[in-house]
Amino acid sequence: MKKTVSLKDIAAKVGVSTALVSYVLNGKMEGRISKEVAARIKAVAKELNYSPNQIAKSLKTNRTHTLGLLLADIANPFSSQIARIVENEANKIGYTVIIGSSDEQVDKSRTLIELFLNRQVDGLILSLPDHSEEIVTDLKEREIPFVLLDRYFPEIPCNTVAVDNYAAAKIAVKHLLDNKKSKIGLINYDTSLAHLNERLRGAVDICQGNEMVGLVRLGHIQEDVEAALKSFLANNVEAIFFMSNLLAISGLKYLNKHQIAIPEQLAVIAFDKTDAFDLFYTTITYINQPLSELGAEAVNLLNESIKRKGINKTVYLKAELVKQNSTAT
Repeated sequence: MKKTVSLKDIAAKVGVSTALVSYVLNGKMEGRISKEVAARIKAVAKELNYSPNQIAKSLKTNRTHTLGLLLADIANPFSSQIARIVENEANKIGYTVIIGSSDEQVDKSRTLIELFLNRQVDGLILSLPDHSEEIVTDLKEREIPFVLLDRYFPEIPCNTVAVDNYAAAKIAVKHLLDNKKSKIGLINYDTSLAHLNERLRGAVDICQGNEMVGLVRLGHIQEDVEAALKSFLANNVEAIFFMSNLLAISGLKYLNKHQIAIPEQLAVIAFDKTDAFDLFYTTITYINQPLSELGAEAVNLLNESIKRKGINKTVYLKAELVKQNSTAT
């Protein structure tokens, strides 16, 4: 079996003390150690394939430098992109990320969170399914550092990073109204999740006073989207606002199948982008969520919370409308 390289081995080869090697490799006392000696120590460590003993290090610092990231559905393009961003941002500040997907199940969320905690993660970034209030309350009572990402529970004050969904939805519908689309259909999930209901609230608020607003709240995506679109088209709706990318994908499939010309017969806006839009025959107008900022803010807020308990901060980021051909006049 190959012998594990220790700080003592590096010190012996360089001709310095083990303590000095430790200081250099841990970034301490940089101003008091010559650059030449520090460079030599780092070079020898690399040459010998030195790997820090993370278990021993965690025992000294009471930190494992790992984070738990819980996603609601890793199959959703939003979740998979967020996972990559969080992992990259965490690596920048020395953290490794363990990732799990709850598949929109509360019980599975609890199981994965306990698994993360048993692995002694330093903190959690959570995108939780509907009806997860008990989970959030429990984590607060146990004083476990965590940040809610994208999905939040306004009645429970805690560290949260999300988009201003209300304002973003208003921007989307205003764009339709500005393009003389007064009969607008809104398609959303049947849910109590705040971020989706804030989208709905923003859309409805700005629609007040217009000729007609059709709203469908869905439980089953494909069947309900098809039924909603069939009803909207029969009532001469001029535009549809899909309040998630998955709803939009399902809706575009139906519209394409029934040869509904976009934007000539129907204008379309989606909340959030997905690469699947690139396969459609015309470009889709959408609300662009700042994913890189969401991931970076979540990691930085969690890092701050790990270092200093008692932080309770909410960060709302601005989303932007990307105008494309599906709403062209």
